[in-house]
Amino acid sequence: MTDAPIEIVRARLAERDAVARLFDRYRVFYEQRSDVAAAQAFVGARLAAADSAIFLARRRGDADGLGFIQLYPSFSSVGMRAIWILNDLYVAPNARRLGVGRLLMDRARDFARETGALRLELTTARTNVAAQALYRARGYAEDKVFLRFSLTVE
Repeated sequence: MTDAPIEIVRARLAERDAVARLFDRYRVFYEQRSDVAAAQAFVGARLAAADSAIFLARRRGDADGLGFIQLYPSFSSVGMRAIWILNDLYVAPNARRLGVGRLLMDRARDFARETGALRLELTTARTNVAAQALYRARGYAEDKVFLRFSLTVE
């Protein structure tokens, strides 16, 4: 790894493979089977449709990624404004402790502000203590009012 500065770029189709490699490792972290081709197809579809915002952390001048964050749009009916769901955040093991997660989280916050969103929302595993520490350090607060429910429909 070089000492070149870390940059955060909005991923475009040209960054599909770099994001997909990280996305595949992210899924493996969540105990899914590695499938780089499927990751390329999924990430490529998101980028082509522009139905999510993906930011890639990389060393300036390097095509490989150090980490990524993916946001999906939603809305607050009560607030009558857009919100962004911070759905995916991954930092490659060799890039951890370099501030990559913090940079990605800050870019997501700035993007939400730029787009006039009301807030960013995220969920994480109760066992993912490292991620929880990052979220709290970036100003996120655990919801003490609402319970989250989910229904699998497949």
